[in-house]
Order: sequence, then C-alpha cells, then structure tokens
Amino acid sequence: MGLSYFSESPFKTLISFHKLTEMLEHIAQNDIPFRSAYARSLLDEVQKVPELITGIENIDTIRQNSQLISYLLSDLFPTALTHNEIKAAAIPFHNFTFNYTKRFENILQNAGVNFEVNIRDLDEHRFYVMNCCLIINHYFNSTVDFAMPLFYDIPDKKGFMRHYRILYNADFMDVIPTDKAIMLTEADINLLLDNYDDLELWKKYFPHESWILKGFGIVSLFDSTTENSLSNLKTNLLKTKSEPTIFENSFESIFRSFFKIPDLRIGFMIFNQTEKKLVKPPISKGFISSFLLDEKDCDCETLLCGGSYDNLIKKQTYFTISDVQNYIQNSGNETFGYNLLLKNISSCILAPIVKDNQLLGIIEFVSATPRALNSIEAQKIELITPFLVDTIERFNNERDNQIEAIIQREYTTIHPSVYWKFTQEAQKFYDSLINQESYTLKEIVFKDVHPLYGQIDIKGSSEHRNETVKKDLNVQLKWLLDIFSTLNKNHKLAIVEQRIFELQDWQLEISGNLKADIEQQIQRYIGTEIHPLLQTIQLDDDAIQKEINHYFDSLDVKNGLLYTERKKFDEAMAIINKKLAKIIDEKQNEAQKIYPHYYERFRTDGVEHNLYIGASITPQRKFDLLYLQNLRLWQFQTLCEMEIEHHKIKSQLPFPLEVTSLILVFNSPISIRFRMDEKRFDVDGTYNARYEVVKKRIDKAFIKNKKERITAQGKITIVYSGKHEEEEYLKYVRYLQHKNIIAPEVEQFEVQDLQGVSGLNAIRVTILHENAKPEKSKVTIDEFLKINP
Repeated sequence: MGLSYFSESPFKTLISFHKLTEMLEHIAQNDIPFRSAYARSLLDEVQKVPELITGIENIDTIRQNSQLISYLLSDLFPTALTHNEIKAAAIPFHNFTFNYTKRFENILQNAGVNFEVNIRDLDEHRFYVMNCCLIINHYFNSTVDFAMPLFYDIPDKKGFMRHYRILYNADFMDVIPTDKAIMLTEADINLLLDNYDDLELWKKYFPHESWILKGFGIVSLFDSTTENSLSNLKTNLLKTKSEPTIFENSFESIFRSFFKIPDLRIGFMIFNQTEKKLVKPPISKGFISSFLLDEKDCDCETLLCGGSYDNLIKKQTYFTISDVQNYIQNSGNETFGYNLLLKNISSCILAPIVKDNQLLGIIEFVSATPRALNSIEAQKIELITPFLVDTIERFNNERDNQIEAIIQREYTTIHPSVYWKFTQEAQKFYDSLINQESYTLKEIVFKDVHPLYGQIDIKGSSEHRNETVKKDLNVQLKWLLDIFSTLNKNHKLAIVEQRIFELQDWQLEISGNLKADIEQQIQRYIGTEIHPLLQTIQLDDDAIQKEINHYFDSLDVKNGLLYTERKKFDEAMAIINKKLAKIIDEKQNEAQKIYPHYYERFRTDGVEHNLYIGASITPQRKFDLLYLQNLRLWQFQTLCEMEIEHHKIKSQLPFPLEVTSLILVFNSPISIRFRMDEKRFDVDGTYNARYEVVKKRIDKAFIKNKKERITAQGKITIVYSGKHEEEEYLKYVRYLQHKNIIAPEVEQFEVQDLQGVSGLNAIRVTILHENAKPEKSKVTIDEFLKINP
C-alpha cells in the first residue's frame, strides 16, 4: 500500500528516519555511557532494516517494524506524556499517521473501528498547492505563508463530534529535487503566488513526483471543540437570511457539542419592552419556539417565579435549576417546577440576552437529565452571549423594518400634491409584474421647483433644558444630603458619611457647566448607591422614615429622579409646538386651494416647514410666478400669526419660553428627489445642496461685524441674497404694516459669512403682538396688488 494521499502529488514520499539515526550516531560516540550503549544497540537493530534510512514507500513496512520505530521515536514521544499529549508521527497533509500516543489511540478507539480519520475540507487542489508551497519555502528559501488551519473531526464515545486542530512539525524532513524538478526563478514564484486557482499552472512548474519528500513529521492535535463550536455558532447566527428567523433546529447540534449534553434542547422568548411581556418568536417549521411559554405571550411575573423573575428581569443575569424535582421540594414554587416536568425538563438554564442594559429576550437551555445543566455550565454562556446578542438584535431590527414597511405601505400618507407621481410609477411597476416583464422603479424627482423654508424656533432651548436639569438635580441632591445628615446624627455609620461626601462631590460637579452625560451619571449613582441604601436601612425614627417615604413618592416613576422643572419645560415645549403646528397645518388647507404645492412640517425645538411649488408638481395647471408670490406672502403672514398666538399663550405656560422666527428666500428653482431610505424629499444635486447648507446654518448666524444673532425675540427675520427678493419682501412688509401686523421700523443688514456661503442679506421686522388682530387681517394677493401695483 502506497503513502500518497491523492493520485497526484509533486512529491514522491519516502518515510525515513535518517535524521534520527544521525542523532543516535552522535550520541553513541559522545554521550554518557548508558545513553551511548542504548544508541549503539538501537543502531544495530536499524541496520537490519535498511529501508528505515533509505526510505519506506509501503505502509506494511511501517506496521511490521512498529516496535523498532517506537524505540527510535522514544525521545520525541516520552512515555510520561503519552496519556496527555495527542500526538503521532505523520507525513504533512496526508491522512497516514503512526506511532500514536495512548491518548490519541483512545480517541481513535472511541470513534469506532469503521471510522476513518480525514483532514477536513482538504481537496486535491488544496493538497497539491500546499505541497508545492512546502517546496518553495524549504528549497527556494521563500516565505510563503500557507499555514491554513487544518482539522480532524472525530466523534467521541458518546457520539459527539469533537474537533482537533492539526499542528505539524517538519524538522525531520528533507525536500530533494529529482531530474524532473524545475528550478524556479523569482518571477516564476511570483506568477504562481498570483494564480492559486490555476492548478494546471502549479502542475506545470511542479510535475507529478518531481521532488522527493524524505523523512517524517510529527502531528500534534489540539482539542478545539469549544472554539470550533463557537465559530460554527457565530457563522450560522450572523449569516443573512431572507426569512426573519432566530435559530434553526440544526443549531441544537452545535450547542450540544458545546455543552457536551446529548439531549440538550434550545428555546427562546422575546421580551416586549413596551408591554413588559415575554413573547413567542414567530416560527415556521424547523425553527425553535419556547418551552416555558404555552400561550403566544405572557406577563413576566405571571410566567416566572420569584427567584427567576428577580434574576432574569431585574438583575438581568442567568437562572439555573440543576434538579427540577429537588427544586419543587425546596423552593416553594411547585407550579413553576411541575410546569417544567410536564415538558420533560429536569434541568435548565435561563439566560437573558441584554444589549445596552435593555433586555431583548431569554434563551432557554433545557435537558431531560437532572444536573446536566447547572451553574458551572452556565458560565459557558458568557462565551456565546455576544453572538446571541447580535443575532437577536438583528432579528429585532429585521422585524422592526418589516413592521415599518407595513406602516409605510398601509398607513403613511403621501402628500396629495405629489401622490399622482407615486401612483404613476407604481402603476408601471404593477403592469410589468402582470405582463411578467422586468421593470425597475424609477426615483421620484421634481425639477425646477421653488423652495420656501420657514421656522419658529424656541429661543435658548438647550440652555433652558440644562438649567432645568441643574435645578432638579440640585434640589434632589440637597434633599438627599438633608436626609443623610439626619441619618448621620442618629446612626453613626461610615457608609452614611461616605455617601454624604459623594453627594457633596456631585453638587460641586454640577455647579458649573453641565457635562454631556452628567445627568445619566447622577441617575446611575443615585439608583445604584443611594436608593438601595435608603430602602434597606432599618430605622426606628418615624420622622426620618416619613421624610424618606415622601422623597420616594416625589420621584418620577420612569427614571427615579426629581422631574419638576424639566417636566414644566417639556410641557411648555409640547404646548408651543402643538399650538404652532396646528395653526400652520390649518392655514395650509387654504394655501393649497390657491395652487397645489408640496408641504412638509417638522417639530423640533419649535416648528419648521418646507414648501415646494412649481409646474412639475402640478403639471395639469399652468404655473405662474404670481402663485409663488402668493405663497411667499401667505408664509410671511402665517409666521406672524404663529408669533402672535405664542405671545397670547406664553403667560399661561408652565415654563416661560420665547420664540424667534425666520424665513429663507432662495432666488432660483431647484430639483427635489424622494429619498427612499429616509422616506422624504430632499434637494437633488450638488448645486442645489447649497440651499440645504444655508437652511441648516442660518438660524445660528450673526449680523455681520456684530455679536448679535440675526434672529431675535418678537421679530421675524427674512434672509435673502438678491436685490429682486429684497424689493419683493419690502413690499410685503409695507402691506403687513398697513394691516397693523408688524411695526413701522425695518432693520436691514448683511449676514456674517457662513462656512461655504457668503453674500446673504436680511430684513428684520417686529411683530405687533398687542395691536394685531390676525383673524381680521387675512391677506390675499389681490388685495396686496391693489396697494403695491
């Protein structure tokens, strides 16, 4: 029987121990007496089998001389390590091995007499090229890194497939050219390195058996079953699937190999954050469900017992039951335990899947064998948790995307002015499907439309928000300091003194400018260090206990902080935004009747709106610039009315907030494109992007050569760039002055250059909040033209 692994190889392989005999000859001549005597006697035996030196081509020769070969290799295979090391003599990249350690022998015996050891995924192409690379490195002194991981997959006596990483030692091998060998140049080597896939090219430069591989190698195996299982798990969990599923049943085999439990089963429950419920994942044939959930969903506290609820939901750590029968007898939660037994579960681990402190779901590892799963096995979960988190998060994202798609398809309304264009394109796509033709949906673009942008912004909203945060935090910290000071007088505890010191430190921290995450830091500190202490400390003083109870009753239930000032601020913001948005939405109904145009409105720290008008949006009607002028006048008056309405309600707000208003006039038409990823229109093209740049930066701009913002409380600022727009808006100003809506004074100034934008000017006018009566001051373009022909 020959040694070649495949039918073709660049090598003629000769198993030889010539390098070992050279070492023995050296020992026989120079070493200490008993070693030299042993070496000489061993050499005498080798002389009787000259093939051991000249080279063996037949496997039978190895078997017939196995005892002598074992003696020859005794220094490389020490008896003391034979039950520990997984090692054998071998030829690299061949499945032929011999002279096993006892541990290697036992592994092969447990696999069964009919099992054949094969290197995983080693085909003829890879085998041939790797041997060629061995020659390039060994003989031509190159440094080609061809050390690709090689594995043996060998089942154990329980039937689990174990995975062993193969490591070769080729110190006892020589690479010798024959007369058929081709001496490679550097250009030849570079050509080969650039053409791995061209096997015929490799065979051209390394013909069959053109080299001799003489000697033997040592193969050492490393049990990488756990790492391999993790790799397989990661590969399967992270691969993209068209169907939004979580785990396939095939994953159970990976987990069984990982945990070494033959009857391991896997279940999963999704945690619904909004409703605080555990939910079965949507499943189809072949995908896992939940062992604990009988219904579609269930309240957490109802499903889980006290201990498991605390661990999984509150502490977000694993919960184990190693013996369900014993658990029923000792835990007092017979219902939960019997529910497990009914499902043939005698031991289990329930592990939370958590991302950014948010519970995503619970994975269930269950077994019918008592104590197969326990707290020791639970420690392994930390190794696989990152992959599970990524998979569950991906599943949730896919699910959310599908839900979003349904909402977009079924509920989101496209503005009536552009609905016809979407219908037209969808009809073409539908017709192509019916006719079984190929059609790609075209992007929705409207060219040569005139943009109008306006906003009413809540002045200093960020500063106000920071001030309310500081006020609330200061009040809470002072309240806690008072409580802890009283505790310190009555109960001399070191921990109380430490908390006083820390609270004072936090007070000092917020005395200046607030850092970006200081609110979260204090919230975390109070929640983890202060509240648990106040809730657990035993007090016999009714007065201080009453004060502590009053403190907890005053906290916001969601975040555990005082929320008095921030709540006022948030409510004031909400009132303003709702009121202003209602006004402009109602006014839009009137404006659309004049000439249909695209309209969108956003709530931020105030209310912003975009308007686009042009013939491409309403092709069935002739467009005239008169309609654009009408819309600009409508926008101007509407912002005035929104300002006046804010002035009316601001005294009734729970938190005093002022607003500033701005209109941006763009002097040339642009194109807008519907962005499918954002489901909204945006400007199209590099030139038109200038408009977006100005929009984003203009409200923070300053008057040129001054430290004053262009927007101001109680005023409307109109930003423009051309003389024609200036003349147009000054006419609107005179008309609204005539209507007693804005004051006689008019400010005109240059705008400080923005990054990438210069040459802007502005008009600023003051709103007559007290005198104006907007309900009687409705402006029409016809009336305006009578005054401004």
